[in-house]
Amino acid sequence: MKNYKISAVDLFCGIGGLSYGLKKAGIEVKAGIDFENSCKYAFETNCDATFIHQDITKVKSEQIAAFYDEDDVKVLLGCAPCQPFSTYTLNGDKQNDNRWRLLYEFARLIKEVQPEIVSMENVPNLLNFKKEPVFENFVNELKKDGYFVWHKIVYSPDYGIPQKRKRLVLLASKKGKIALIDPTHTPDTYVTVKDAIGHLEPIASGETSKSDFIHKASKLSDKNIQRIKQSTQGGSWKRDWDEHLKLDCHKSDSGKSYGSVYGRMRWDEPSPTMTTFCTGIGNGRFGHPEQNRAISLREAGILQSFPAHYKFTDKEENLKFTHISKQIGNAVPPRLGEVIGLSIIKHLEEMGYGKDKK
Repeated sequence: MKNYKISAVDLFCGIGGLSYGLKKAGIEVKAGIDFENSCKYAFETNCDATFIHQDITKVKSEQIAAFYDEDDVKVLLGCAPCQPFSTYTLNGDKQNDNRWRLLYEFARLIKEVQPEIVSMENVPNLLNFKKEPVFENFVNELKKDGYFVWHKIVYSPDYGIPQKRKRLVLLASKKGKIALIDPTHTPDTYVTVKDAIGHLEPIASGETSKSDFIHKASKLSDKNIQRIKQSTQGGSWKRDWDEHLKLDCHKSDSGKSYGSVYGRMRWDEPSPTMTTFCTGIGNGRFGHPEQNRAISLREAGILQSFPAHYKFTDKEENLKFTHISKQIGNAVPPRLGEVIGLSIIKHLEEMGYGKDKK
């Protein structure tokens, strides 16, 4: 068997969800690259890797290649910004958002660096992008370069992530056929909201835990306190609320389709998908199952599968609530990163590689 050492570089790394998961799986992440410098602290502190603040369109292959040793199995991976491929964008008028072109920058760097392994994660609607077949083009470029390509829409609870998130995952290898490991959970063993956050200290609307300043909830208005008090687990404002609490916009024909906004999560199920606005009850079913508030930043992080000790900022006075909420919602769930890492290791073992050389 051939000895090997895996080294990874994470493009669009954000606050390190993907990298942290890879590290947990046993893969060394050498560096992460992101346009948002505010991600630097969380990435470097939790992932023990170098953060490069740079626009991906300006990144040169030599910069990435410098992080790999000559005999490394080189992994290049990342999640390009998914907003251009969101349901809202696909159904609206925002297709002039040119961030979709960043996937082509990812393809450029793959072609120039020639890593042995590639992984890409994004929203399922990347498959339906109207402007051009960006995902199909990405796959075709990989195949032209000699990669075996696998991709699938993955349901996060199947891998122990406590939210009903669906993600498009791609794995590609120059070594041979590669795929994600088999699901680790079934509907009977899904991690529920209660499993994930039921043990946390109760806090009120607008309150911060004395033992963890990331366990902080947004402050609700008096009217929204009345609304959350009338909301039931898994219920809807349509049937739960008194008439005077209902919003005019939700009484319209189009508004009636948004039955989950201002709703409470259920204890006995995985949570809804964490979004960049997941800490506000007006943006989806983000109410705490029992307490009269929206979920806290820490709860959002845990439902994304970040560990309860993950450091999102260095001290309380530097906490920017909406900023961290956005970073959590944009992140790759660390558990999914771990599953990707375990899949890469399994693949290499199947290809005849032995344990990491020291």
